[in-house]
Amino acid sequence: MALTVSFGLAACGSDDEASSSSSSESTSESTPSEESSPTEEAAAEGEFGAACADVPADGPGSFQGMSTEPVATAASANPVLSTLVTAVGEAGLVDTLNTTEDITVFAPANAAFEAVGEEAVNGLLADKEALTNVLTYHVVPGKLAPEDLAGTHETLQGEDVTVEGSGEEFTVGDADANVVCGNVQTANATVYIIDGVLMPPAA
Repeated sequence: MALTVSFGLAACGSDDEASSSSSSESTSESTPSEESSPTEEAAAEGEFGAACADVPADGPGSFQGMSTEPVATAASANPVLSTLVTAVGEAGLVDTLNTTEDITVFAPANAAFEAVGEEAVNGLLADKEALTNVLTYHVVPGKLAPEDLAGTHETLQGEDVTVEGSGEEFTVGDADANVVCGNVQTANATVYIIDGVLMPPAA
């Protein structure tokens, strides 16, 4: 793809068993791994990441507001994702994203596009085929919870994307884009806001 060079960015034992006797209960209470599980569950159940502070506290663009709308509509109300929303509209992918059930979206924040540069972004926006190729590389079938995020996943674009990390620290793709606000829920998708734009492997 012609834009790959200019756009190939750097910034883009169970509890039941434990309760079977009083002695095993006291043992389980002192087990470090079980003491840490509430923290892990809390991270998996809510949004995490420093950039979550940039999301509106209320209204359609808030976490609560986004949770009631399909993903493209939800993103359009969030000022952190305005450049991505413009790109999705130019590619004609609004209906596709809104009507596809159970997906995970790695959503570049505005700063991710700014790091690429205005000329490269404008060139991509003017090339619908290339734009579609890039945007669908940011979408994975299935709603991935944080505990399932690490690994290699086939994207809607067809190529694989690899996520590394655990807990609340993840990087995505060859560009090592960081998840800066994760586990954001919409009506049909789980969204991980990232600080880079992902590029599919060159054909």
